[in-house]
Amino acid sequence: MNKLSWHKRPFALVLAIAIASPALAQGGGDTEVRLRKVEAEVAALQRAVFPGGDGRFFPQMQPGATTGNAPGSPASAPTADLLARMDALESQVARLTAQVEEDNNRIEKLESRLAALESSKAASSAPSVVESNTAAMTGAALPAPKPAPAPAPALSKPAPAKPAVAADPSAKRLAAVRAIEKPKTDDPGDDEYSYGFRLWEAKFYPEAQQQLKLFLQKYPKHPRTSWARNLLGRAYLDDKNVHEAAGWFLQNYKTEPKGDRAPDSLLFLAEAMRQLDDAKRGCVALKQFAADYPKEAAGRLMGQYNTTRSGLKCN
Repeated sequence: MNKLSWHKRPFALVLAIAIASPALAQGGGDTEVRLRKVEAEVAALQRAVFPGGDGRFFPQMQPGATTGNAPGSPASAPTADLLARMDALESQVARLTAQVEEDNNRIEKLESRLAALESSKAASSAPSVVESNTAAMTGAALPAPKPAPAPAPALSKPAPAKPAVAADPSAKRLAAVRAIEKPKTDDPGDDEYSYGFRLWEAKFYPEAQQQLKLFLQKYPKHPRTSWARNLLGRAYLDDKNVHEAAGWFLQNYKTEPKGDRAPDSLLFLAEAMRQLDDAKRGCVALKQFAADYPKEAAGRLMGQYNTTRSGLKCN
């Protein structure tokens, strides 16, 4: 019996009782037969709701029971007897209905908790974006990652700007951040990037992350986008959030391989892999850097390249 029938059947019996009530005053065998039929149905419903046929719950509603008076007492009128049995039926239906509603409520709560547990399990088993994209670049699957403070950003769209990480920043810090002057030139996009750079340079890393994400959202086609993604990765790296930093370095290299700071991002990606104790992929990133950017490897970034390669002990 499904949940819908549990609700419908007690109310159907109440309706039957209501229809049968006008005939009680007239008495007669037809009314007695109809009443016994209703009593039998209620008894059957009682056994379904309370299996076992114990009789402890509603002893007055045993099928075929009568409400005769005790020996020696005056006999009651047939109509009074029927009315007493109808009262018992109505009481029985009300209790059964309440019990069914209570059981349905418990079932709904259990189903809701089970759905929440399944959703939580599915979310926790999803692979991180950094692992998937780094594996695609290197041609191999990453091992199980170490726990990270936050998930890596998607490669196609930067994560939206969020409020500063500090939940309760001190008045001193707020004053120091406000003291960082935002440039005002004829290029508002460059002003937004430069303000993020100044925040990073002053070591206000959460505020710099927020500002650089805001710049990327407002000016996705600006010439400074390669610079901003690379600097955003550095802001996370300096803030000890290596997984998030690796995601932004990889995104910058993949999105604009010929961008102004794509070589830097690939080199910083190798450094991030070193900090994650993944020397194999760090060396792959270094090899890719040397192949794609030989001028930078022998010029502007030579010192950083040699230092990173020495730390990874690449062949």
